[in-house]
Amino acid sequence: MATAISTRAPLAIHGGRPVRETLLAYGHQMIDEADIQAVVEVLRSDWLTTGPKVGEFEEAFAARVGAKYAVSFSSGTAALHGAAFAAGLKEGDEAITSPMSFAATANCLLYVGARPVFADVCDDTLNIDVEKIRAAVGARTRAIVPVDYAGHPADLDPILEVAEAHGLTVIEDACHALGARYKGRQAGSIAHMTVFSFHPVKHITTGEGGMVTTDRLELADKLRCFRNHGITSEARQRQACGQWFYEMVSLGFNYRLTDIACALGLSQFVKLEENLKRRREIAAAYEESFGDIPGLILPSVRDGVEPAWHLYPIRVDVKQVQGNRAEVFRALRGENIGVNVHYIPIHLHPYYRERFGYRGGEYPVAENSYENLISLPISHGMSDQDVSHVIEAVTKTMSFFAA
Repeated sequence: MATAISTRAPLAIHGGRPVRETLLAYGHQMIDEADIQAVVEVLRSDWLTTGPKVGEFEEAFAARVGAKYAVSFSSGTAALHGAAFAAGLKEGDEAITSPMSFAATANCLLYVGARPVFADVCDDTLNIDVEKIRAAVGARTRAIVPVDYAGHPADLDPILEVAEAHGLTVIEDACHALGARYKGRQAGSIAHMTVFSFHPVKHITTGEGGMVTTDRLELADKLRCFRNHGITSEARQRQACGQWFYEMVSLGFNYRLTDIACALGLSQFVKLEENLKRRREIAAAYEESFGDIPGLILPSVRDGVEPAWHLYPIRVDVKQVQGNRAEVFRALRGENIGVNVHYIPIHLHPYYRERFGYRGGEYPVAENSYENLISLPISHGMSDQDVSHVIEAVTKTMSFFAA
């Protein structure tokens, strides 16, 4: 898929011709006529929310990932919040998580009054370092929230061993990792609870939406109640048995996913394997094309892991190039390649600095990696020409900045 270019070709930001005429986004939904028809059918039905499609989607999802239960939510963030509640986290508790994630991972702990305690990441996968978890466990620790960064599962077996030794709950943030495998097991079937997201840039979409999977009935019941205002029954259940009575038993939220969204999710779900296959093809093309380019550090894949490739994060090795991440980023954007950065480490956001006193330097691997990270476009809707444009633009840009 790569396109041959001359070395030192003038960059678009210097007046050269851009590789693409229009911007290629780093991620984008892919909706077809079957998806549209599925939504239209629900719009013409008796139920727009909390109807039969919710249960159908949850059952299909649980079966696909190998979990006993799946509970849908209105977003991935709501699902994280629900998991923190179901784990029993409360004021004064602590939970260990990664600084290399979207802020929602840690925010969900604050929502229930618990404090996020960060542990630095491994330099290869940028997933949470198990040894740093061990060192962070304290008297108030109640949970571990590993993040499957970019779609590469965290090292879950030793994390679960730490949890078992200390009586902790493991909430896996697999919002990047639908379809990923860890030592032959599906993400969603390993941790005590696993959280997924159906945002448009993910492997399947419901517009907004999330899911929590678990093998524990008591956790599934808490999750269902929490998403429904803390009420133990739903309107459809009461209608089916001709009853009106309900009771609120806890302080919950309106985090229900609609039938409209679940119809879209079911339609998208049948394309999951195809979507995963395409993302893996793109990742393989990038690895083949960029493996010998000086100044680039490509994503690592550990033995026994099959990533889902939500992101393809490269790092600029500033020791080998005449420039920095900001300059490379700007040049790629000039070529109309919609690169992005994932993520600003959570503890460096102003809110966390001001509330908890972080100054920078606490988690050097995450912080140093962030300074050099660039996410390349990777989406199952990308054409071969799109992939070739990314390869051409990266090759052209890195040739310019070659030391």
